[in-house]
Amino acid sequence: MTSDVKTAAGVKDNLSVGKPARSRMSRLGRPALILAACLVLAGGGYYAWRTWFAAGDPANSLLTAVVTRSDIEDTVTATGTLQPKDYVDVGTQVSGQLKKLLVEIGAMVKKGQLLAEIDPSVYQSKVDADRAQLLNQQAQIADRQAQLQLANLQFTRQQNMARDNATTTEAVQSAEATQQSALAQLNAIKAQRQQTESTLRGDMANLGYTRIFAPMAGTVVSQAAKQGQTLNANQQAPIIMRIADLSTMTVQAQVSEADVPKLRVGMDVYFTTLGGDNRRFYGKLRQIPPTPTVVNNVVLYDALFDVPNPDHVLMTQMTAQVFFVISSAKDAVLVPLPALHAAGGRTRGARSANGTDPRSQFARGRALVSVIGNDGKAVEREVKVGVMNRVSAQITAGLEPGDKVVVGTRAPAATARAQTGGSLTPSAATTGQRR
Repeated sequence: MTSDVKTAAGVKDNLSVGKPARSRMSRLGRPALILAACLVLAGGGYYAWRTWFAAGDPANSLLTAVVTRSDIEDTVTATGTLQPKDYVDVGTQVSGQLKKLLVEIGAMVKKGQLLAEIDPSVYQSKVDADRAQLLNQQAQIADRQAQLQLANLQFTRQQNMARDNATTTEAVQSAEATQQSALAQLNAIKAQRQQTESTLRGDMANLGYTRIFAPMAGTVVSQAAKQGQTLNANQQAPIIMRIADLSTMTVQAQVSEADVPKLRVGMDVYFTTLGGDNRRFYGKLRQIPPTPTVVNNVVLYDALFDVPNPDHVLMTQMTAQVFFVISSAKDAVLVPLPALHAAGGRTRGARSANGTDPRSQFARGRALVSVIGNDGKAVEREVKVGVMNRVSAQITAGLEPGDKVVVGTRAPAATARAQTGGSLTPSAATTGQRR
């Protein structure tokens, strides 16, 4: 009984000791909770201010770029193919079997070098027949000359006898007619001989055509016939091979009708080839033939220019990416094209909605740019514009490298992301509006 009383008393004492401790903890916890709640509300308010109120600051909505110094070109681009400037298709003027083919593709040949032979048997037989005919006609001429000489003697004798009244008039006339006939027969044989000689010359030429020689020095770039093949030259001249001088190549670029007015003969042009490590080959525009080519209802004009090829790295039918240089500048002060806007205009130098080129706004060489000053504010400044392309513009006066210019504005959502540490994606910025 006594122990139970002691235990109950101990429990009561413990309970009485714990109450003050819990009261002290409660009094200390309330201010901490209130402080945490204030911090959360302050953070949310600051975020809301940054998102909805600071976003309205014009300085935070601008897209800017730094003025740089570099080279610039305004070019017209086109695709072209390479061909040798000088080449010749070697064919045959006579029909027959290609008996010998003495060169292969890639072979270097000299002018006058024997390239191929056609079986000459038929043509040789014609030449032999012509020569035999000439011998026969030469013998006939000798016979007619002898007969003419006899007729001349008889006619002379009759004339002498007629002076002595020792012959009749009819005999004199008959001797004269015999003389004229012998002369006519001699002339006829001579004419036949001339005809045979002409035939012989033609047949000898055809015999010579059976041996095909190189008409120019160069490289054999293609072969259209094989040894043993029978060639028929009656309808058209069969092509055996092509010889080209690869030391100078011609680029045939196809330019759209919209860009042709920008080209002029003599302008600088260069091109690169596929797999050419961006090596540039330079030339001058030589010719723009007036007849276009229509491909899928697109009108294209050929623009031709020549380039030296001493090491023969350029080959026939290579594809070329061609750049016609309209204007260029070295070590120029450059700004992005969207930084420019026309005086009194509302559109920066980006392609307009109707697809027109905005560079036409600055054809007179003057434009406005918005420059960010030391105070962070944008101030419009007039500049002089030089060479322009679709990306950048040369500034000849009004800006210096290192200046910061406005190129556009951010969309509100992009501005908010930029202020809260988010990244600005290209789709979130608009570069076509002035402030």
